[in-house]
Amino acid sequence: MGSKIGIIGGSGLYEMDGLTDVREVTVETPFGAPSDAIVHGRLGAAELFFLPRHGRGHRLLPSELPFRANLWALKRLGVARVIAVGAVGSLREEIAPGHLVVPDQFIDRTFARPSTFFGDGIVAHVGFGDPVCPALCASLVAGARRLGATVHAGGTYVCMEGPQFSTRAESELYRSWGAAIVGMTNLQEAKLAREAELCFATLALATDYDCWRQGHDEVAIEEVLAVMRANVAMAKQVIHDIVPALPTVPDCGCGRALEHAIITDRARIPARVKRDLAPIIGRYVAEEE
Repeated sequence: MGSKIGIIGGSGLYEMDGLTDVREVTVETPFGAPSDAIVHGRLGAAELFFLPRHGRGHRLLPSELPFRANLWALKRLGVARVIAVGAVGSLREEIAPGHLVVPDQFIDRTFARPSTFFGDGIVAHVGFGDPVCPALCASLVAGARRLGATVHAGGTYVCMEGPQFSTRAESELYRSWGAAIVGMTNLQEAKLAREAELCFATLALATDYDCWRQGHDEVAIEEVLAVMRANVAMAKQVIHDIVPALPTVPDCGCGRALEHAIITDRARIPARVKRDLAPIIGRYVAEEE
């Protein structure tokens, strides 16, 4: 049995050389439907589960994404690792359009999205000081370098609400914080992956300089899409490269994030909540309790 890896990103990611037994999987969740059907395929001994973040045809705004349904569905399918691929704006001169970034920190500037599986009678506080899986991040960086891509290891991802791009004042503020990139999607995915005890890493695709750079035009969606297409091709190669080398069972500690995090008296957790969150909390809270 090989690794089970979830890939969240554009719908074209699953068009990957060597992917076999491709089929669609539909998962019903307590949090509604995921963004789209999940595409399952095999790459050697590994199983890959591709989830189009914005739905096929890019139908969903960042604020409309069913983050909880997406991560719950991947957990239910047995995924142990999640790689989030997405476009970002660069906040640093040295991160040029076309470069890849594997960030190791986040700043949350969102305000209209659910970011936790918990509530409704159950409280849990997971550690999030180091919000990504160091082992998975290292694999992505190593794979990108083997393929000759320019990749930046580490850096802070500012997650903004959108769908509008930054004002110049916001862009300069993020730069003053020392942030590296700005995007609209990965923060909730990282938080929910941690609660679901999944390894998580972002493969960010720099498409523009946001709007801070002197002499650089404001973000033009046509240019963003052109760079994005080239970056997606590289992202597919990176994923294809690293998957065979990943150990079947992660040994990084991400799979124990809830071990001491659930603080609610087990007898007071509603039966419905135990049932709905069984794929996530079942190791710690039995449904029959």
